[in-house]
Amino acid sequence: MTRQINVGGVLIGGGADVVIQSMLNTKTTDVEASLAQIHQLKAAGCQIARLSVQNMEAARGFADICAESELPLVADIHFDYKLAIAAAEAGASKIRINPGNIGGEDRVKAVVDVCKDKHIPIRIGVNGGSLDKRLLDKYGHPTAEALVESAFEHLELLEKYGFYDTCLSMKSSAVPTMVAAARLFRSKCDYPLHIGVTETGPVRMGMIKSAMGIGALLMDGIGDTIRVSLTDDPVQEVYAAKDILKAAGLRKEGVNIISCPTCGRTRIDLISLVNQVDEALKDCKKPLTVAVMGCVVNGPGEAREADIGIAGGDGWGMLFEKGEQVAKLPYDQLLDTLVKRVNEM
Repeated sequence: MTRQINVGGVLIGGGADVVIQSMLNTKTTDVEASLAQIHQLKAAGCQIARLSVQNMEAARGFADICAESELPLVADIHFDYKLAIAAAEAGASKIRINPGNIGGEDRVKAVVDVCKDKHIPIRIGVNGGSLDKRLLDKYGHPTAEALVESAFEHLELLEKYGFYDTCLSMKSSAVPTMVAAARLFRSKCDYPLHIGVTETGPVRMGMIKSAMGIGALLMDGIGDTIRVSLTDDPVQEVYAAKDILKAAGLRKEGVNIISCPTCGRTRIDLISLVNQVDEALKDCKKPLTVAVMGCVVNGPGEAREADIGIAGGDGWGMLFEKGEQVAKLPYDQLLDTLVKRVNEM
């Protein structure tokens, strides 16, 4: 079991459920837009939100956002240690830094001192794209071993000043590197891990890379908090994270939709119907398995373990529960009947 940190009341590590994070793409100086996006993220299931604090104007906006935020906020800091101190004093629930790029040890100590005084955890964020040149020269390129060595160097620096309220991340845009780094680190250390694949590319590939990297580690029992990085609306990151956790068997909350691939027996517009069901039930919190099947021949049988489902015929379809037919309906009534019944369950 890993150590545990407390991020504004949200526990990470120590046997707690895996926590979902995302990062705002609004300007931190735009308080109203940032608060609106935080509200959207929370509604989608996000538990912690991160904001970029790149200058003192952003630090002032961060303070205003903290005062009204519905979620614990992480201040993302690079280069300027004074911004980390300002964010901590503004109400940050966690500070994300790379100790290697904010100056000498005295500056790291200054950040550590204020975080220790205010009981604010620190995330050491190691990234394959910003490794110290010395490590790149040693390993040739950003290997898993290089990421882990960097993480331990930064971790030891914080420990030197008596700080242990720490979370680590070692991210790479290469899935095998990210997975290998997390496994290697976990074999050596029990600090909680923030896992995720960075710079994943377009949404389709981003989903695949994130599911592979995060999913592989979760199935190994590695990972205390996750962020799915997508070049898209951050809300979509949250939905993707929830889906990954459900697929790994680590989260029961929310609908699990199963559907068959189309074939020559399909007599309905299954692709459109599945997408409509997914949209209609995406915010449902009930732990139900819902099936959307393309034919009434195999549908209920193949999906007999589903709590509820629909299967289409030629202009008509059936509603079934636990593999047993409940009603025969015109095709255009299937969606509304399914959603109504799910809401009643």
